[in-house]
Amino acid sequence: MAEFFSSKYQYLWMVLLAALLFLPVRQLIWVLMVRRAQRKLNQDVDTAEQARLKNRAAVTAGLLCFVFSAFYVLNLFQGQP
Repeated sequence: MAEFFSSKYQYLWMVLLAALLFLPVRQLIWVLMVRRAQRKLNQDVDTAEQARLKNRAAVTAGLLCFVFSAFYVLNLFQGQP
């Protein structure tokens, strides 16, 4: 089991961390985008616009989570054999 915490598996940890962070980060970004759109339009946002914003939030969250997990895991395993 201790072998899984070696730098040999750092890319596995990077993907796993990014996958675990994706859903909550996407939801947070989506809620913020919908609220901003509601404030900007002074009315509720329809379901088509919400779906479009959810797709944009998914792309943003995917990139953000991948970059964060890459920096975090590479920093975590830095200097380990």
